[in-house]
Amino acid sequence: MSTTTSNPDFFESKVLGHPSGLFVLFFTEMWERFSFYGMRILLILFLTAALTGDNPGWGWNAENAGALYGTYAMLLYITPIFGGIIADKYIGYRWAVVIGSIVMTVGHGLMAFDTPLFMYLGLGCLVIGTGFFKPNMTSILSEMYKSFPEKKDGAYTIFYMGVNAGAFFGMMLCGYLANNVGWHYGFGLAGVFMLLGTLQFWLAKPLFGSIGDKPTEESKLAKAAAAKADLKEGEEDKPNPFTMLDYFLIAASTLIGLLYAFNDPLSKIGGMHILPKEIFGMDGSIVMIIIGLVLFLFLVVSRVIRYSPIVRDRMIAVTVFAFFTIFFWMAFEQGASSLVIFARDNVDRSLAGSSLTTFNIVNTLLTVIPLIIISWVLYLLAKQTFKKAPGSNIVLAITFIGVWAVAIWMLTNEFSKTESEIDPSWFSILNSFFIIALASSVAKIWDSKLNPPAAIKYGLGLIIMALGFGLLAYGSHGIQEGVKVSMLWLVLAYLFHTLGELFLSPVGLSYVSKLVPARMIAFMFGIWYLAIAIGNKLAAAVGGEIENITNEYSLSTFFLIFTIVPIVAGLLVMALNPVLKKLMHGVK
Repeated sequence: MSTTTSNPDFFESKVLGHPSGLFVLFFTEMWERFSFYGMRILLILFLTAALTGDNPGWGWNAENAGALYGTYAMLLYITPIFGGIIADKYIGYRWAVVIGSIVMTVGHGLMAFDTPLFMYLGLGCLVIGTGFFKPNMTSILSEMYKSFPEKKDGAYTIFYMGVNAGAFFGMMLCGYLANNVGWHYGFGLAGVFMLLGTLQFWLAKPLFGSIGDKPTEESKLAKAAAAKADLKEGEEDKPNPFTMLDYFLIAASTLIGLLYAFNDPLSKIGGMHILPKEIFGMDGSIVMIIIGLVLFLFLVVSRVIRYSPIVRDRMIAVTVFAFFTIFFWMAFEQGASSLVIFARDNVDRSLAGSSLTTFNIVNTLLTVIPLIIISWVLYLLAKQTFKKAPGSNIVLAITFIGVWAVAIWMLTNEFSKTESEIDPSWFSILNSFFIIALASSVAKIWDSKLNPPAAIKYGLGLIIMALGFGLLAYGSHGIQEGVKVSMLWLVLAYLFHTLGELFLSPVGLSYVSKLVPARMIAFMFGIWYLAIAIGNKLAAAVGGEIENITNEYSLSTFFLIFTIVPIVAGLLVMALNPVLKKLMHGVK
């Protein structure tokens, strides 16, 4: 195995058996996720908070809030397609990460003013910044380990822990600050750590050598040669250039999709329609999105059938998995919309006496133990890299002093109370906690004889996640207006949602990389992220109906939607296992 790299010393400086540069990426991703999830958990709560009171919001109904959030979430999965292309062809991965980080920092700063103009400008900056940041962090990681494929799984596991650690602390601390001090403090804290994360990454440049640099003609030719050499068994290096019809279909379906994405919140919130209100007596926006989907499906089918039989079959399998991904994210992403409203309005969060003491002890352990572990990793990193990148280490130390300060203030404040209500944003941290706690156990199943086929994993992921909503439907069944549900139901729901995510989410991306030839992986990742974008938009659209469905039917009926639909989808994809296995031509 060759161990050559663009920086000969890169693999000599190690932390926990991996290059120190991995942990620079770990902390960069951690602070970005801290900022993203810290803001994400506040947005729906802020938009739907009452106009009056100690901590007023905008007083929107759930439907309007869901329309805005859904468009924002949808665009977050579309812009990375373009950000990856720009980085790959023009500016390089490192500059893309820095540009994305700076734009997101500006976005968080604008949102701290929590006025309509700055809020919309801030969300726009976050969408653009994520487009540059999201695809290129993993590209740097992949390039770092291209000569060490045997270490890549462990590296991605560590990196994924950074993602969840950031999400965990972002939702906990930004949520607490926003609910107890003021919304702009929560939004502002997210921006502060985004800025510090950007600085520590930029100042760590000496650790990366030429990894992630601006591409040269030589590097492009080398990449093309490597893609040709990596052809899987049974594949032909048969070019499939985009035709004028392909470009037209891409442009038309993209334009219709974007018009629909913006028309939804504009029409509901501001009464502005950029799509026709009616077409042939039907809702104009629905007709247009159906036309857009038909055009896009025609594009996908027309391109796929031009490939050689084995490549064609494998790409069909990826497309089928992408289709079922929509149903998963439609339900799972209720965690960003309806579940935070449910936690605020329908869950009994009041604590006093021994129950409050128990919660404070658990919350302290949940907060302090991960912080100690990550601070220890920071110390190990500083020992290895302080001489090469002192500025980066100093900035990281400042960030951790800040996190420790906010965490200690939060815990001290809670221990001083004789009675309290758990912040509705607190429950969202359970997803990250359960991932950290359970990921290694699920990974062991995949490494054992019990490892099921891809379609079975998908089906189980959908069904297990749906059971979490089934518990919420059962727990809220028959409750009267004003009566609240035990928080135990919500805790159990997040447990099942996380198990479902661990079964399905990492598997999907893995099969895209396994089934699709390198020369067309960008196109198929685009389809994959589009499926997630559609799922996110549907999640917010349906989740925004929580108040309407509850008023007309019941809260239990609302949760049954996300119980029945994913279970049906899960059973269907499991039934397709023989067909998908044949289409995959031996890829496991």
